[in-house]
Amino acid sequence: MNSLSSVQPNFGNYYGRTWNHPDNGYIGMPSYEGVPQEQNTAKTLVTAGILQGIAMFLQKASQWCGNKLMRGKEFTSAENIYKTAQNMVNKNNLNVTVDFIDNRNINNYGGSIREALKPVARGENAFYTDELKLAVAPKSKPSLILHELGHAINAHKGKFLKFLQKSRGYVSAVPTVLLLLNGAIPKDKDNKKNFIERNAGLIGFASFLPTIVEEGLASIRGVKAAKETLGKAVNLAPLKRNYFFAWLTYLIAGIGLGVAAKQSLLSNKE
Repeated sequence: MNSLSSVQPNFGNYYGRTWNHPDNGYIGMPSYEGVPQEQNTAKTLVTAGILQGIAMFLQKASQWCGNKLMRGKEFTSAENIYKTAQNMVNKNNLNVTVDFIDNRNINNYGGSIREALKPVARGENAFYTDELKLAVAPKSKPSLILHELGHAINAHKGKFLKFLQKSRGYVSAVPTVLLLLNGAIPKDKDNKKNFIERNAGLIGFASFLPTIVEEGLASIRGVKAAKETLGKAVNLAPLKRNYFFAWLTYLIAGIGLGVAAKQSLLSNKE
């Protein structure tokens, strides 16, 4: 789940759809030599329609995964989760405040942090912020805290993992950056697609890959801690299932960013 320093402080149900795609319809493309304008326009209209359809499907898929997560059962008692969380903090020497939020204790916080905690109190989000050294989860779904403490461990395990964690703060700018870079590249006399035009989707997805990896690692750390703390007496299958659906929303977000990058170049072809 996201931290306050990521793309958005609260980006939808537990694990957010962080990507955006431009809601601009197709405007048009210049004709290629020897090819009628109408033919290019029709081809681009089809491509734009396909991309928009994919974007809508990805949004629905992410919502479905988020709903599956919200309906997922807790894998053990709240007391066992508190114990596991404390062991994660102690074992990794984390200087982190851990809190489980509801409509009562949210009043212990003020300012912008309180606004960010409102979705947590409703059971719709959880996050870790390294700036405040704070990990929070809904009191109604405490198992999410193990994932957040996984983020805290990542933040304390060296510069590379911290880079993976912080990279999400820049991904929303990828479509715009690609658009600017593409505009700076001299056009081929035959109007052939350049590297960016051919690979915009892959570049967009690759830019989100660090986030996908880091989110998966945070969940793995949480599951591993539960196994080490609670042993075989607890069935970890529900926890793994919930975390898998959460991770899927990030995978979907990466694909969505690739679609957004492709759409940004397509909409600029007038």
